[in-house]
Amino acid sequence: MDMANQQRIKDMTDKYGAENVVVLLGGAEAESSGLSAETVSAGDPTYAGPLANVALGLRVYHIFELKDLIDPNVYEDQLGMMEMVMDVEGNISEVKTIREQYSTV
Repeated sequence: MDMANQQRIKDMTDKYGAENVVVLLGGAEAESSGLSAETVSAGDPTYAGPLANVALGLRVYHIFELKDLIDPNVYEDQLGMMEMVMDVEGNISEVKTIREQYSTV
């Protein structure tokens, strides 16, 4: 997750409170999704951005976890192809593990 997005998330959390912020990821690879999830919940593990040593404890989900909440036509149009070529279960598992470990809200 780049530094500008880290700052945006930090600013929104400061403004609205962690209990009112949910982060939705759409990374293609489980490892990068996990790294982004860890960044917004436990702090930037690379110590390179605004969230270095800042544990926001945010709830974070991969878009694939929310399939049942999205209009099926919209999901198919926007994500159907990606679902066929990406590691859906790997992404979900990685983000869920991080969420369960570090989310505090």
